[in-house]
Amino acid sequence: MDLAIRTEQPTTPTVISSLEEKAKFEKWERSNRMSLMIIKREIPEVFKGAVSEDTTNAKDYLAEIEKRFVKSDKAKTNTILKSLISMKYKDNGNIREYIIEMSNLASKLKALKLDLHEDLLVHLIRISLPVQFNHFKVSFNCQKETWNLNKLISYCVQEEERLKQERTECAHLASTSRDKGKKRKNVDAAQGLNAKKKG
Repeated sequence: MDLAIRTEQPTTPTVISSLEEKAKFEKWERSNRMSLMIIKREIPEVFKGAVSEDTTNAKDYLAEIEKRFVKSDKAKTNTILKSLISMKYKDNGNIREYIIEMSNLASKLKALKLDLHEDLLVHLIRISLPVQFNHFKVSFNCQKETWNLNKLISYCVQEEERLKQERTECAHLASTSRDKGKKRKNVDAAQGLNAKKKG
């Protein structure tokens, strides 16, 4: 069925052509007619007017339609690239999902023929991390070895857990200090009342 799309049009047979050459051409021509009929039936109406009616080769017809999508691909590439570059981690507690989301955007760019090297993606992710990760960034810069995406995810998850633990300890310390302050005030107030009673 798709012979006409997979192969070039054979030479039109003449009176001196062999039966084999005539059969080959007839087979290709039938495939071409069927392919054109299916393509024209399946594509949206808006594209039908964009291709000249004189185009009778199914392969050429598809090539003409493909040209209409070139600008669309460029616009899509720009949009995805802008999203990837402008992404910032909002410290919402799931850094693994955030890194995977950035990785998915890089995969979409690869599908659009813009391949970002993994090293570049690792740097983009690191740059997008908030100030809470500054200690981690310094540690990254001091490392001689290069990190792949899996290693980065692993270290980022560990760092996020450390930061959560640190925040919990700070909150507990602040809470304990506040409670001590209230007790001190209560003791001072009680001592003041006792002093008045004695006086």
